[in-house]
Amino acid sequence: MARGRLESSGPPKGLLRLAFRLPVGLYRARLGFLLGRRFLMIEHRGRKSGRIRRTVLEVVARHPDALYVVAAWGDKAQWLRNVRANPEVRVHIGFYRFRTTARVVDEETGSRILAEYAARHPRAFRALAGRVLDDAGDTPQETVGRMAAVLPVVELPRS
Repeated sequence: MARGRLESSGPPKGLLRLAFRLPVGLYRARLGFLLGRRFLMIEHRGRKSGRIRRTVLEVVARHPDALYVVAAWGDKAQWLRNVRANPEVRVHIGFYRFRTTARVVDEETGSRILAEYAARHPRAFRALAGRVLDDAGDTPQETVGRMAAVLPVVELPRS
């Protein structure tokens, strides 16, 4: 498995965490449409508390039958741990809402999804790769492969 900076860092804390949580407030105020179709909010159940939790994530790929998101903090992401324990989630994207069963895709599919994202958003992908990987690789294909090895990609099938 590729080694990366995620092993030595953790999720954001303090003001950075607050900044990342602000979009949840937009969705709760029914203003999530302001974030466009590039972001969604999932409601998931806490694996320990059983309480409903909310997380706003970037949509990295949009297929006719599913949306795909990435756990940018890797296996340390609390929302990912919750979804693995209870994959039944509710998705909010713009004005649209649906219930679905989330699943972590295999590394090959994850690599394909990340390659799509890298092609559509090259600057954002390079920034993410720089934060996640110690050594991004010599080619975009190498970088995508290394990213797929450390970042779980989650499929959210549309009903």
